[in-house]
Amino acid sequence: MSRCARFAILSAGLCASCVLSLFAADGAIGHPSNPTISTIVIGFAGGFVRHDNLHHGPVQLAERIQKTFPRGTYVRVFENRHRKSAYRAILRLLDRDHDGVLTEEEKSQARIILFGHSWGAAAAVVLARELDRVGIPVLLTVQVDSVAKPWQHDGLIPDNVLAAVNFYQPHGLIHGRAEIRAADTSKTEILGNYRYDYRLAPVTCQGTTWFDRTFIPSHIESQCDPHIWSQVEMLVRQRIQSDPGIVAAALQP
Repeated sequence: MSRCARFAILSAGLCASCVLSLFAADGAIGHPSNPTISTIVIGFAGGFVRHDNLHHGPVQLAERIQKTFPRGTYVRVFENRHRKSAYRAILRLLDRDHDGVLTEEEKSQARIILFGHSWGAAAAVVLARELDRVGIPVLLTVQVDSVAKPWQHDGLIPDNVLAAVNFYQPHGLIHGRAEIRAADTSKTEILGNYRYDYRLAPVTCQGTTWFDRTFIPSHIESQCDPHIWSQVEMLVRQRIQSDPGIVAAALQP
């Protein structure tokens, strides 16, 4: 039995509070501006996928959690090339007194989750590293079939990240990083590196191109695999709602 098949499934048990969705001016799905934001959830689309492509796993996930997370949760998806916009959005949200300067107290109150697919997964790690440079902690990073651009490093998780997990598939011209590790194991818990094999268990994706289906089918399947994205959703929900130790136990093979 594959490692991913042995995941334990936890129920979220949430009291949902519907939130209004909108399309932000800088190309991301967003929660309305809220001065009492408690948690920031940022996703990145892979490749050249648009932030509003509902065939894409990160976009579907953002739409689901946006509708069911408690009020005060800020959820946005960016194209991976808009990482700097995501960084500025985080700084703006953490600056609760709007004086343009983040205090140590404002930084310590940060509750940030970053996730993405392909180039978007690498963008999540790069953004976490940029936040580390200014002393901002991150609750969780999630990488799905992570592919780094030439100047990026997506395999080493910075020590401002409390926990990180990696889902990957090994086949095709484009395939994800097989392993991530912590820069400091005393500060970051690697929840696992989980392998999926779509040659054994193919997934049907909607809205794909001939090129995708012919040359990178497994990579594309990882972005639409409902099982992977349900696992990501469980991680995000449990990291916010529950004791982090429960999540770690759930992901043990």
